[in-house]
Amino acid sequence: MDTIASLFSFITTPVSWVIVQFHSVYGAIFGPDTGWAWGLSIVSLVILIRICLIPLFVKQIKATRGMQTLQPEMKKIQERYKNDKQRQSEEMMKLYKETGTNPLSSCLPILAQSPFFFALYHVLNSIASNDTIGVINDRLLESAQKAHIFGAPLAAKFTDGSSKVEALGSSLTDVRVVTAIMIVLMSASQFFTQRQLMTKNVDTTVKTPFMQQQKMLMYVFPVMFAVFGINFPVGVLVYWLTTNVWTMGQQMYVIRNNPTPGSKAQAAYLERLHKSVTQNGKTRGRGERAIVKAIVAKGRDRNEFERKFINGLNKAGLAAQTDGTVVKSDTAVAAQTEDGATVGTAATPKRQQPKRQSKSQRQSTKAAGEAEPKTSLTKPDEPQDGKQDTHPAGAAKKPAQKSGGGGRSKAQSGQRKGPQRPKSPSKK
Repeated sequence: MDTIASLFSFITTPVSWVIVQFHSVYGAIFGPDTGWAWGLSIVSLVILIRICLIPLFVKQIKATRGMQTLQPEMKKIQERYKNDKQRQSEEMMKLYKETGTNPLSSCLPILAQSPFFFALYHVLNSIASNDTIGVINDRLLESAQKAHIFGAPLAAKFTDGSSKVEALGSSLTDVRVVTAIMIVLMSASQFFTQRQLMTKNVDTTVKTPFMQQQKMLMYVFPVMFAVFGINFPVGVLVYWLTTNVWTMGQQMYVIRNNPTPGSKAQAAYLERLHKSVTQNGKTRGRGERAIVKAIVAKGRDRNEFERKFINGLNKAGLAAQTDGTVVKSDTAVAAQTEDGATVGTAATPKRQQPKRQSKSQRQSTKAAGEAEPKTSLTKPDEPQDGKQDTHPAGAAKKPAQKSGGGGRSKAQSGQRKGPQRPKSPSKK
């Protein structure tokens, strides 16, 4: 073990130096030999490392979303070249190159943390073995061995025997209770982090094998932490629990403020953004402008939640601009609803429908339109006294009228005498 530690002294020495610097600060507050001083030194080491890894975390988010977008294309390639593995790999690499996606980018934070985790493990193991390492000399070694967290020494493990635990000034029961609680908390935090990623920050409109893999990892990772955790010293459990809690909080922040398009988290975020924009009449902050700008740039490729957001702004008399700002709309704006219909905004005048007339009004209007002024060529109608009507030459013939008694129609001037053909089958 000493040989391995010496080979990796380039990383164990910096890690031990950082812990000692934090210990000098916390030792002045809580005492140099207390568990608070050494425990908070390890927590501060984790925070410092995770702050340095924020750029890699951002890269991981972009890589993960890029992989989610490429899943349909990857599935097509796998089905097309399912009998040719070499061609399948070539097409996959070509797809990654064209889209600028690196599958290993999603693992960068974990890979970057591994050397620090390995170095801290060897530092704590050397303390348990009563060996100096890095900048930790004999005085600091003795102080670290006296440090206990809730009664468990920093260098003790769940699998240690009672003699080794008693040499560190503790009891086997205290060590196993503390380590068991920390292992459970570590596994639970890992499960919750993965679960909120799967249930809130995944595009529900696309069903891909990637989602099944993530669901499987949601259950596999906590079990792995529980199995390997019994071999970790208490100090390493403090380190890993702290980094899991940091990851969980970081993930919650990203899900709330920069969710995956098409996910439930995006629907909740756009609802909050719509409420804020309609109340203030503008977007506040660079983040909100970036989100609105991205939605406007998508055009017809917007998902359901993004279309609902744009329609909500239009109904409120606001218009999203290409630069991410929102202005009041003075012109008529037609907003497309979810079912494809169009509705007018507050600035759009409604079309007036003509008022429906009654039957008597329609008849009077028709009679007034058909009435014509009489000319000198027409004669006033004469009352019927049984004689035939006389008409001027060229005038239209007047049709036969029914007699009031219901008898046969009398032949009129110019009409063929004899029985007349009924106008309809019902009339004789």
